[in-house]
Amino acid sequence: MHSVWVITKRELAAYFSTPLAYVFIVIFLGLSGALTFFMGAFFERGQADLQSFFSFHPWLYLFLIPAVAMRLWAEERKSGTNELLLTLPVPTWAAVIGKFTAAWAFIAIALILTFPLWITVNWLGEPDNGVILAAYIGSLIMAGGYLAIGSCVSAATKNQVIAFIVAAVVSFLFLMSGVELVQSFFQGWAPLFVTEAIKSMSFLTHFNDIIRGVIDLRDVVFFGSVIGVFLYVNAAIVDLTRGS
Repeated sequence: MHSVWVITKRELAAYFSTPLAYVFIVIFLGLSGALTFFMGAFFERGQADLQSFFSFHPWLYLFLIPAVAMRLWAEERKSGTNELLLTLPVPTWAAVIGKFTAAWAFIAIALILTFPLWITVNWLGEPDNGVILAAYIGSLIMAGGYLAIGSCVSAATKNQVIAFIVAAVVSFLFLMSGVELVQSFFQGWAPLFVTEAIKSMSFLTHFNDIIRGVIDLRDVVFFGSVIGVFLYVNAAIVDLTRGS
């Protein structure tokens, strides 16, 4: 765990040593505010809650998190610094978890900086802050799922653009599997258990349950499983591509 902590600190510091971190945070905060107050019709709804804020998170993460994740391993492989990292007395799993944790912490910082929205809704009314807190936790857990996918894809290529596109496509498939249009397509010919299985793989299905204020163990287990599986594959890919 000491190795994980060292790598996490190194990677997190690297984010803020380049303009990437600040650009990401500004874009995330700007889009969050614009989508909440304009497209989300925050004032027109007349309700003291942040539903219009959180409802856009799955779509925001679809593009912004692959942009963060694409550099995790692709840049290391392209520059050859991954070999230096892996020659240190650090197990592969520690390197994978350390990089993932640093990126996840970076995303958490960006999410925390949206606190003015929470203050605003409390100033305007009397929201259920328990629901808002649950939604923040759910958003962070879902972000971890997106990030694990992006990290895994990044480990498989040296090209950051390819890593971004493939991660976005894979995340899109996870996202859309719960959309009614996709469900209706399968309901016409597929058995019920297949339709339900596809629906259960959707980030939207699980996140929408959480933002209603109910953190169901099944939703937490789902996102935890996505993170665990993709990080396991991530570590396997790093081992397989060692020296390439």
